[in-house]
Amino acid sequence: MELIRKGKVREVYADGDDVILVASDRVSVYDVVLPTPVPDKGAILTQISLWWFRQFADLVPNHVISEDVPEEWKGRAVRCKRLEIVPVECIVRGYLAGGGLESYRETGSVSGVAFPPGLVEADRLPQPVFTPSTKADEGHDEYISVEEIAEDLGEETTNRLRDLSLEIYDRGAEIARERGVLIADTKFEFGKDADGVLTLADEVLTPDSSRFWKASEYEPGRGQWSYDKQFVRDWSSTLTGWDRTYPGPEIPADVVAETRARYIEIYEQLTGDTWT
Repeated sequence: MELIRKGKVREVYADGDDVILVASDRVSVYDVVLPTPVPDKGAILTQISLWWFRQFADLVPNHVISEDVPEEWKGRAVRCKRLEIVPVECIVRGYLAGGGLESYRETGSVSGVAFPPGLVEADRLPQPVFTPSTKADEGHDEYISVEEIAEDLGEETTNRLRDLSLEIYDRGAEIARERGVLIADTKFEFGKDADGVLTLADEVLTPDSSRFWKASEYEPGRGQWSYDKQFVRDWSSTLTGWDRTYPGPEIPADVVAETRARYIEIYEQLTGDTWT
């Protein structure tokens, strides 16, 4: 098989008319891949995504064909349809955190969407908002407005991207809330199939692509207990000798172990299954 793309965490291989998406155990923060893997991370991301794809099957088609992949990738790879990927990160925010919080503090808005004044970290927004960004293979993504997307993709496709993203988030947030988890924000990736149909791709509502907070400990005005790679970000932010550029620092063993434990916990919390 031919390697056709290598991202921060995933590789994509061509296999006839299909592609095989393989999730690794790599971790990236601030768009830098760190040298230390987190065991089982790729498999956990893959299995969470497959579980969510099933929850959204009636809302939007997805790219998954099967889990028929070479033995060496079993559990952490999926066979997928070939898509023309839409060059936009479809971000939905239900709470104010991360880059959205930074943008709000600077401008009062994110991706051209003005938020009410006086919000604090982790505040729940009046309603979920679509705050897209560019999709960069290297370097940093940048927030863009819906109007800017429409200039490139047209209003019909742009509106469909926004509406699908919000519908998926709304359903996912409701399912997660029933399980004691808040989805603060997330990002989706879409592509068009051979018939031009928008199709949900890549990963969906994983601890790499989303902020998952423990509902029982939620309190606006501070950082939240998270089930996602925010734990690694928080550790890296304490380092005085790293400027958030390549090469990244080695992750200590205790941070690796806690990150793996949190990924397993969110898998079990959402799906109701035990990780083995």
